[in-house]
Amino acid sequence: MSRPPGDRKASFGLYLVTDRRQCPEGALVERVEAAIEGGVSMVQLREKDLDGRPLRELAEALLRVCRRRGVPLLVNDRVDVAVAAGADGVHLPGDSFRVAEARTLLGERALIGVSTHAPEEVAEAAAEGADFAVFGPVFETPSKAPYGAAQGLERLGAAVRAATLPVLAIGGMTPERATAARRIGAAGDR
Repeated sequence: MSRPPGDRKASFGLYLVTDRRQCPEGALVERVEAAIEGGVSMVQLREKDLDGRPLRELAEALLRVCRRRGVPLLVNDRVDVAVAAGADGVHLPGDSFRVAEARTLLGERALIGVSTHAPEEVAEAAAEGADFAVFGPVFETPSKAPYGAAQGLERLGAAVRAATLPVLAIGGMTPERATAARRIGAAGDR
């Protein structure tokens, strides 16, 4: 982990969720590095179809890039891969480990984010000790279609009001939509 013990603070400017299928073959690490140079402040490795070993190898490659720039790397759902690669934490889907279980396995320094789709889930993530919640989809987006209809800015606002932790907006974000999400309290400083 790249932070001092007990320091789980992170910058929530631009949060990148990977999808190597959106890149030319083998270009994900280079694309993530370019995104960090462009202002990304945290990276979530979300490659659900990869088995353990290739996912760990990809996490290690991304971790080298992230560490050079002081950007945390979180692994989606796979606590075992996060531990093996030495990642900075995990992002937990709603049906994954409980926050306390992940914290026990990863340690107090780990960053733990939780996917949420309702204001009540954001409050629950905070009560469980998550460091942040990702709420959405806020706007329509093909990658979040399986999770239901877009929540909209009003529901995002309700989620932010229910929270005692940073809430990131996800789903169909554009610069204009990100600005609107920040106006109602979503985390992010860009």
